[in-house]
Amino acid sequence: MVSNNMPGGTYLWLLLLLQAVCAVFLLAEVSGDLIGWETEETEDLTHIAEFAVIVALILSLAYTAANIRKVLTRQGRLLDQLRAASGEFMGLVDQYFNEWGLTPSERDVALLSLKGLQISDIAELRNTSTGTVKAQCNAIYRKAGVNGRPQLLSIFIEDLLAADLKEPQGAILH
Repeated sequence: MVSNNMPGGTYLWLLLLLQAVCAVFLLAEVSGDLIGWETEETEDLTHIAEFAVIVALILSLAYTAANIRKVLTRQGRLLDQLRAASGEFMGLVDQYFNEWGLTPSERDVALLSLKGLQISDIAELRNTSTGTVKAQCNAIYRKAGVNGRPQLLSIFIEDLLAADLKEPQGAILH
């Protein structure tokens, strides 16, 4: 993410300011031409200024295009990392569920519980009674060696926090 205190963010804000100044200059130039402010004496100076503004706009377009490309590339990498983390998380969940010897029904209930669903919602989704879901949750907690949903969730959160998911080098915009 580009923040205002990073050089990349500062450059982008300065670039935006430059583009605004160029736009104001061109607007004033066109307005001056329409009402006849330009004289033969100022014509050469005006052309030099217009050329400088055009060069500045072309350079800012190139810089903006490069930054858009960097942002899109970084976004793609982050999406790939998110997919990988999601896949790894599901692999981790399957590994623990296998270690604990959960039945298919208990696996479904545990996964829905990890997603944050309430017992009544899980029962409704699975077309079963809340008593059945409560019994399955108790069996899951016993097999996992935890006292409840927060501790069950903490097992997975601890493993995720232990993972080293660093941002790739060079991802900060300059």
